[in-house]
Amino acid sequence: MSRQLDAVKVEISVILGRTQIPMHQLLRMGRGAVIPLDVRETDQVWILANDFPIAKGDVEIEGERMSVRVKGPANAQDYAAAS
Repeated sequence: MSRQLDAVKVEISVILGRTQIPMHQLLRMGRGAVIPLDVRETDQVWILANDFPIAKGDVEIEGERMSVRVKGPANAQDYAAAS
């Protein structure tokens, strides 16, 4: 059973925030463009497994490395409402 589980790959994604912008603004973006998000620096992020919300967490930056510390389970209804 353990070997079978080891063979299963799960894609983990982290959603920092969201925004909506007009298409013409998107088409004008280039290198160095800044996209404002609907979150504050202290807000928790969504952690997804295969596009399904599984947890919320905090972004941590240590030198050049960025990581996410899991803080608790996600609520799928809250995630859908935030979309």
